[in-house]
Amino acid sequence: MAQLLRGSYGFNLKHAVLRPALLNVPRLNFSSLNGGTVNTKFKSRSFLHAVPPGGTFNVGVRSYGMIVARVIRGALRLRYLVLGGAITGGVTLNKRYEEWKDGLPDMKWLEDIFPDNQQWKQFSKDLAVVTKSVAETIEIDPRLKQLGEQKVAEWRTWFDSRLDDAIEAAATKENQQLEVAKDEIRIKNIVNAKTLNTDDSRRKYETLQQQNEALQTEIMNVQIKYQKEMEKLEKENRDLRQQFLIMKTNRKTGTKKIKKSLIDMYSEVLDELSGYDTTYSTADHLPRVVVVGDQSSGKTSVLESVARARIFPRGSGEMMTRAPVKVTLSEGPYHVAQFRGSDREYDLTKETELAELRREVELRMRASVRGGKTVSNDVISMTVKGPGLQRMVLVDLPGIISTMTVDMAADTKDSIHQMTKHYMSNPNAIILCIQDGSVDAERSNVTDLVSQCDPTGKRTIFVLTKVDLAEELANPDRIRKILAGKLFPMRALGYFAVVTGRGRKDDTIESIKDYEERFFKNSKLFQSGVIMPHQVTSRNLSLAVSDRFWKMVRETIEQQADAFKATRFNLETEWKNNFPRLRESGRDELFEKAKGEILDEVVNLSQTSAKKWEDLLTDKLWEKLSNYVFENIYLPAAQSDSFNTMVDIKLRQWAEQALPAKSVESGWEALQAEFNELIQKAKKLPDHDGIFDNLKACVVDESVKRHTWEDKAIDMLRVIQLNTLEDRSVHDKQEWDQAVKFFESSVKDKLAHTEQTLTEMLGPSTTQKWLRWTSSTEDQSKRSWVKSELDKIIQSDTKHSPVLSYDELTTVRKNLQRSNVEVETDYIRETWYPIYRRHFLKQSLLRAYDCRKAYYLYSQGSENVINCSDIVLFWRIQQVIKVTANALRQQIINREARRLDKEIKAVLDEFSDDEDKKVQLLVGKRVTLAEELIRVRQIQEKLEEFINALNQEK
Repeated sequence: MAQLLRGSYGFNLKHAVLRPALLNVPRLNFSSLNGGTVNTKFKSRSFLHAVPPGGTFNVGVRSYGMIVARVIRGALRLRYLVLGGAITGGVTLNKRYEEWKDGLPDMKWLEDIFPDNQQWKQFSKDLAVVTKSVAETIEIDPRLKQLGEQKVAEWRTWFDSRLDDAIEAAATKENQQLEVAKDEIRIKNIVNAKTLNTDDSRRKYETLQQQNEALQTEIMNVQIKYQKEMEKLEKENRDLRQQFLIMKTNRKTGTKKIKKSLIDMYSEVLDELSGYDTTYSTADHLPRVVVVGDQSSGKTSVLESVARARIFPRGSGEMMTRAPVKVTLSEGPYHVAQFRGSDREYDLTKETELAELRREVELRMRASVRGGKTVSNDVISMTVKGPGLQRMVLVDLPGIISTMTVDMAADTKDSIHQMTKHYMSNPNAIILCIQDGSVDAERSNVTDLVSQCDPTGKRTIFVLTKVDLAEELANPDRIRKILAGKLFPMRALGYFAVVTGRGRKDDTIESIKDYEERFFKNSKLFQSGVIMPHQVTSRNLSLAVSDRFWKMVRETIEQQADAFKATRFNLETEWKNNFPRLRESGRDELFEKAKGEILDEVVNLSQTSAKKWEDLLTDKLWEKLSNYVFENIYLPAAQSDSFNTMVDIKLRQWAEQALPAKSVESGWEALQAEFNELIQKAKKLPDHDGIFDNLKACVVDESVKRHTWEDKAIDMLRVIQLNTLEDRSVHDKQEWDQAVKFFESSVKDKLAHTEQTLTEMLGPSTTQKWLRWTSSTEDQSKRSWVKSELDKIIQSDTKHSPVLSYDELTTVRKNLQRSNVEVETDYIRETWYPIYRRHFLKQSLLRAYDCRKAYYLYSQGSENVINCSDIVLFWRIQQVIKVTANALRQQIINREARRLDKEIKAVLDEFSDDEDKKVQLLVGKRVTLAEELIRVRQIQEKLEEFINALNQEK
């Protein structure tokens, strides 16, 4: 290739590679002054390409010699630019292919489909031939032929002899010296231009200026043409990739998976670090591109140009970016976007899905600023993939404001400043400083903030937006100073000028790109040399940012990996010292283990014996029903003249109304009690882990609250209970004895409860006072006086009714007054109720003793000899409790245990997705230490995986 170029144009490959250094050397204007002679010496060897052999340029020979020199130099400069760009393009294309090929999985079955290395080499040779043919189409200006072949050969020989020295000098000169030389030469040009007094010299000078502008325009056209050719080749490359994916889909791929892209792996590392350290300080040590700027300066538009899609919502003068948006750009066959944690992919080639994406971004932003806030620190993460995208991670921040409106929160301005400083303070963050070119530089707020965070400018890239508006409004010299870093009090690695549209919401990225190219092609700023070619277009900006991003990633990732290795070692040592016999398990694993144990206990419900279920249900039923039986059935019937009739009425009313519902309630309580008992038994096992106790208790309580008995069970029980209560005859002696025993135990329990109530009312007895050294309260002493009077009434009439008459109440009050005890009528009634209850229960207990052996008399119908209606009542109640307990047991085994199992599974599923609930219920040093250790291991593994992939890409 080098021989080909030297043979065609007289220079080697080395000259083309160093082309940018030569092109940045400023132009010199030479003129004759009244026929005089001007000798010019150059202090820097960087400009030897503009000086003839001997080091002195004699201006007095003839002025047309100056014109010839300028034209030849411009033509040769154009030739080097085109050929250098073509050669560099070929190398870049080959490199891109190698990167793409290395990123593919090992698919040896495609060797028969894709070309081999020899074929690719032949393709490279063909590309070189095409490059040569393209270069040959650009001919030197025909006007040069008029100067004669001999003159051209002389200049070519002179240029080749001095080119090596010029390359060496250009490589050693600093940018600052070049800028000083540029200013000196501009001053000389101005002086020379002012000395052109004659009409002929002035016309020659204007002709030179027109030729210069024409050459600048031609350079821009060639650059655009070359860029379009590159895009065409990239499109063909994308088509090949898509065909590869289609072929891969149509064939069996086995167990191999396509590798993750390098930038996706890096983004996952950032996400892991953000989740590990809630303060986000750990992740700050890794590079990312932070996009900052004043509000409405064009930050979002720049990011969209880099991403090649209109992915953000827009508003006229309204703050739209209210939260940090992390965008991970990566290359892929299809142009799609996806939010972190979401499975949906948005097709960025369809306007409908673009609109849905922008609406989703806006909804997420508004959701993050609830509670009266204007901006939020909650990060919205998304991934954008597409052909030709530069791989990097960008964070778009809310724009810096200088004035707050009435609808903003009071701390909005300070919050934005703190958030921006926080992200820019990361020593490895690349600051993409966006400045609106259409406004006065004195109105900028962001540049001062950037200069504070990065005073040396080692990680700042300056971007001047809206250059199309700036061309009309601003002084070109002012724009030149901005892009040279001489206007703002800040430093930067590079300065770029971009055009991101005409302010129209409906413009597509393609139309914006075309508009940007047309603007710079025809811009006076570019043609006059105010803006250099490498400083324009969003594409050049994205390339520069991506290169800097990956350079910083390679410099910092190893340090982070070493830091996490040390953290992991410390955590593992602490775990071994505190929990030597346990394996570190995170909350998710512990929750799954607890879930299995809880479901095992539900299964154990079905293994409970029928006898145990019936005993448990019987106890629960009588515990729930006993008070109603005594207070609403037995006692009212005992006070009635027709005991059996009253009992029948009360029992039927009870069975039709309250009894079925109370029975279901008792059944559910029995089911809950048995389940809790199984859990308590599990706690006593040797392998029980107490870390699950809080979780199990919460799951059981929540399941119990949600579980309800089947509605049809109440109707079924009502029919069974009504039919059972219709039977009024005790069938045999065994049932009679069971009824007597049931009656005695029930009365004794009630009597014990009544005695306890009286003890609380009357206070300790005389014996207790002496033995326990206790005394009665004033109220208890007064109750004792009332009791003594009421006992007289009961002793005088053992069959007294439950209610005291008015005369009896009056007599008791008068008797107490004689003893200087003043009480009210209600006070006497309150004391009478438990006293009479105890008397009645004692009488009932005596009848139970009499009826123990009275079944023979009952079976013979001799009820006039002994009255055992109490026993029959309690036998009927006992029978209804038995059949109810049996029905409830069948419902529990057949239906309710499974329904409870479903409720518990539903609660467990909800808890499994609720991280806050896990943190609340699974607590302790064992859990927190294991969680941290697992997370550190995961981050370290991702870091090592990323480092390995990064090294392979090198």
